Amino acid sequence: MTSVDDIVTRARVSKSAFYEFFESKEHCFRDLLSLEGGALIHDVLADAATGHDHHQRLRLGITRFVLTCFERSDVARLLIVESVGLSAGVEAIRHDLQAQFADAVAEEVRHAMTHDRFYADKDPAVFGRAVVGAVSDAVGYFLTHPGADADLLAASLCRIFAP
Repeated sequence: MTSVDDIVTRARVSKSAFYEFFESKEHCFRDLLSLEGGALIHDVLADAATGHDHHQRLRLGITRFVLTCFERSDVARLLIVESVGLSAGVEAIRHDLQAQFADAVAEEVRHAMTHDRFYADKDPAVFGRAVVGAVSDAVGYFLTHPGADADLLAASLCRIFAP
Protein backbone atom coordinates (compact mmCIF):
# COMPACT_ATOMS: atom_id res chain seq x y z
CA MET A 1 0.00 0.00 0.00
CA THR A 2 1.24 3.47 -0.86
CA SER A 3 2.16 5.58 2.16
CA VAL A 4 1.44 9.26 2.72
CA ASP A 5 5.20 9.82 2.39
CA ASP A 6 5.09 8.23 -1.09
CA ILE A 7 2.11 10.38 -2.06
CA VAL A 8 3.62 13.68 -0.95
CA THR A 9 6.93 12.83 -2.57
CA ARG A 10 5.29 12.09 -5.93
CA ALA A 11 3.02 15.13 -5.64
CA ARG A 12 5.95 17.31 -4.55
CA VAL A 13 4.07 18.74 -1.60
CA SER A 14 4.69 18.72 2.12
CA LYS A 15 2.92 16.44 4.57
CA SER A 16 1.34 19.49 6.18
CA ALA A 17 -0.06 20.55 2.79
CA PHE A 18 -1.44 17.02 2.28
CA TYR A 19 -3.18 17.08 5.67
CA GLU A 20 -4.53 20.55 4.98
CA PHE A 21 -6.71 19.00 2.26
CA PHE A 22 -7.15 15.41 3.44
CA GLU A 23 -7.87 13.92 6.85
CA SER A 24 -6.13 10.68 5.93
CA LYS A 25 -4.74 8.61 3.12
CA GLU A 26 -8.16 6.93 2.84
CA HIS A 27 -9.86 10.32 2.49
CA CYS A 28 -7.46 11.16 -0.34
CA PHE A 29 -8.19 7.80 -1.97
CA ARG A 30 -11.97 8.34 -1.68
CA ASP A 31 -11.69 11.76 -3.30
CA LEU A 32 -9.48 10.41 -6.09
CA LEU A 33 -11.80 7.46 -6.71
CA SER A 34 -14.84 9.72 -6.77
CA LEU A 35 -13.22 12.20 -9.14
CA GLU A 36 -11.54 9.77 -11.55
CA GLY A 37 -14.19 7.05 -11.40
CA GLY A 38 -16.90 9.67 -11.77
CA ALA A 39 -15.22 11.06 -14.89
CA LEU A 40 -14.99 7.54 -16.34
CA ILE A 41 -18.67 6.80 -15.73
CA HIS A 42 -19.62 10.24 -17.08
CA ASP A 43 -17.74 9.49 -20.32
CA VAL A 44 -19.38 6.05 -20.57
CA LEU A 45 -22.87 7.49 -20.15
CA ALA A 46 -22.19 10.41 -22.50
CA ASP A 47 -20.95 8.10 -25.26
CA ALA A 48 -23.86 5.71 -24.75
CA ALA A 49 -26.35 8.56 -25.01
CA THR A 50 -25.26 9.23 -28.59
CA GLY A 51 -26.58 5.87 -29.81
CA HIS A 52 -29.73 5.76 -31.93
CA ASP A 53 -31.20 2.62 -30.32
CA HIS A 54 -30.73 0.41 -27.27
CA HIS A 55 -28.27 -1.93 -29.01
CA GLN A 56 -26.04 0.91 -30.08
CA ARG A 57 -26.29 2.68 -26.71
CA LEU A 58 -25.29 -0.51 -24.88
CA ARG A 59 -22.45 -1.17 -27.31
CA LEU A 60 -21.17 2.39 -27.08
CA GLY A 61 -21.26 2.34 -23.26
CA ILE A 62 -19.53 -1.01 -22.94
CA THR A 63 -16.94 -0.07 -25.55
CA ARG A 64 -16.18 3.31 -23.95
CA PHE A 65 -15.73 1.64 -20.56
CA VAL A 66 -13.34 -0.99 -21.92
CA LEU A 67 -11.31 1.36 -24.10
CA THR A 68 -11.00 4.02 -21.40
CA CYS A 69 -9.93 1.41 -18.87
CA PHE A 70 -7.18 0.25 -21.19
CA GLU A 71 -6.17 3.83 -22.07
CA ARG A 72 -6.19 4.88 -18.42
CA SER A 73 -5.23 1.67 -16.70
CA ASP A 74 -4.29 3.57 -13.53
CA VAL A 75 -7.91 4.73 -13.17
CA ALA A 76 -9.22 1.27 -14.04
CA ARG A 77 -7.05 -0.38 -11.43
CA LEU A 78 -8.22 2.20 -8.90
CA LEU A 79 -11.88 1.53 -9.64
CA ILE A 80 -11.82 -2.20 -10.35
CA VAL A 81 -8.93 -3.65 -8.36
CA GLU A 82 -7.36 -1.46 -5.69
CA SER A 83 -10.54 -0.09 -4.16
CA VAL A 84 -12.21 -3.46 -3.57
CA GLY A 85 -12.73 -4.03 0.15
CA LEU A 86 -10.43 -1.18 1.15
CA SER A 87 -12.92 0.39 3.57
CA ALA A 88 -16.64 0.97 3.94
CA GLY A 89 -16.29 4.55 2.68
CA VAL A 90 -14.34 3.52 -0.41
CA GLU A 91 -16.72 0.63 -1.11
CA ALA A 92 -19.68 3.02 -0.96
CA ILE A 93 -18.14 5.24 -3.63
CA ARG A 94 -17.20 2.26 -5.80
CA HIS A 95 -20.70 0.81 -5.51
CA ASP A 96 -22.26 4.17 -6.36
CA LEU A 97 -20.16 4.44 -9.52
CA GLN A 98 -21.05 0.89 -10.54
CA ALA A 99 -24.73 1.58 -9.82
CA GLN A 100 -24.73 4.52 -12.22
CA PHE A 101 -23.52 2.27 -15.03
CA ALA A 102 -25.82 -0.61 -14.03
CA ASP A 103 -28.86 1.68 -13.80
CA ALA A 104 -28.21 3.05 -17.29
CA VAL A 105 -28.01 -0.50 -18.67
CA ALA A 106 -31.17 -1.48 -16.79
CA GLU A 107 -33.03 1.47 -18.27
CA GLU A 108 -32.06 0.43 -21.79
CA VAL A 109 -33.22 -3.13 -21.11
CA ARG A 110 -36.47 -1.87 -19.59
CA HIS A 111 -37.25 0.05 -22.79
CA ALA A 112 -36.16 -2.80 -25.06
CA MET A 113 -38.22 -5.51 -23.36
CA THR A 114 -41.39 -4.75 -25.31
CA HIS A 115 -39.89 -4.95 -28.79
CA ASP A 116 -36.66 -6.98 -28.61
CA ARG A 117 -36.96 -10.71 -27.98
CA PHE A 118 -33.43 -10.94 -26.59
CA TYR A 119 -34.31 -8.63 -23.69
CA ALA A 120 -37.99 -9.64 -23.31
CA ASP A 121 -37.40 -12.12 -20.47
CA LYS A 122 -34.54 -10.28 -18.75
CA ASP A 123 -34.87 -8.61 -15.38
CA PRO A 124 -33.47 -5.12 -16.07
CA ALA A 125 -31.82 -4.67 -12.66
CA VAL A 126 -30.18 -8.09 -12.76
CA PHE A 127 -29.06 -7.59 -16.36
CA GLY A 128 -27.57 -4.18 -15.51
CA ARG A 129 -25.59 -5.61 -12.61
CA ALA A 130 -24.52 -8.60 -14.72
CA VAL A 131 -23.16 -6.29 -17.43
CA VAL A 132 -21.22 -4.17 -14.94
CA GLY A 133 -19.90 -7.23 -13.11
CA ALA A 134 -18.84 -9.07 -16.25
CA VAL A 135 -17.35 -6.03 -17.96
CA SER A 136 -15.44 -4.98 -14.82
CA ASP A 137 -14.18 -8.50 -14.18
CA ALA A 138 -13.08 -9.01 -17.78
CA VAL A 139 -11.30 -5.65 -17.87
CA GLY A 140 -9.62 -6.33 -14.53
CA TYR A 141 -8.42 -9.72 -15.71
CA PHE A 142 -7.11 -8.55 -19.06
CA LEU A 143 -5.41 -5.47 -17.62
CA THR A 144 -3.20 -7.83 -15.64
CA HIS A 145 -2.41 -10.07 -18.60
CA PRO A 146 -0.14 -8.45 -21.19
CA GLY A 147 -1.14 -8.59 -24.81
CA ALA A 148 -4.88 -8.20 -24.37
CA ASP A 149 -6.62 -6.31 -27.16
CA ALA A 150 -9.12 -3.76 -25.83
CA ASP A 151 -11.08 -3.59 -29.09
CA LEU A 152 -11.50 -7.36 -29.25
CA LEU A 153 -12.52 -7.51 -25.60
CA ALA A 154 -15.12 -4.76 -26.12
CA ALA A 155 -16.48 -6.46 -29.23
CA SER A 156 -16.77 -9.80 -27.43
CA LEU A 157 -18.62 -8.25 -24.50
CA CYS A 158 -20.94 -6.41 -26.88
CA ARG A 159 -21.79 -9.68 -28.67
CA ILE A 160 -22.79 -11.16 -25.32
CA PHE A 161 -24.82 -8.27 -23.91
CA ALA A 162 -25.97 -6.32 -26.98
CA PRO A 163 -26.23 -8.82 -29.83
